[in-house]
Amino acid sequence: VQLQASGGGLVQPGGSLRLSCAASGSIFSISPMGWYRQAPGKQRDLVATITSGGGTNYADSVKGRFTISRDNAKNTAYLQMNSLKPEDTAVYYCNAVVKLRSGSSWYSYWGQGTQVTVSS
Repeated sequence: VQLQASGGGLVQPGGSLRLSCAASGSIFSISPMGWYRQAPGKQRDLVATITSGGGTNYADSVKGRFTISRDNAKNTAYLQMNSLKPEDTAVYYCNAVVKLRSGSSWYSYWGQGTQVTVSS
């Protein structure tokens, strides 16, 4: 299973970016998908998660500014980031909890990370 994250870049404060995370490989089912971020010298923190049924959870710092969504048919999750702030600068990682076949256990996979820099 591979997670391919894309969409990061440099944006000015107040701007927007949309991240995508596509899961590929031998996948039977995907449970939660999520985005996490890690700033230099800090731990990796949760940004947002979404269940296969569309239930969402957000870090308090991004509520009202970020929106997570997913396309189950494409095994892809998205993170729409609006009103970006310099403190949103970090490497953003996508995560998916995957079942490889019916009756198997669930396994957690991580994407390679995509840099988001918010600066004027």
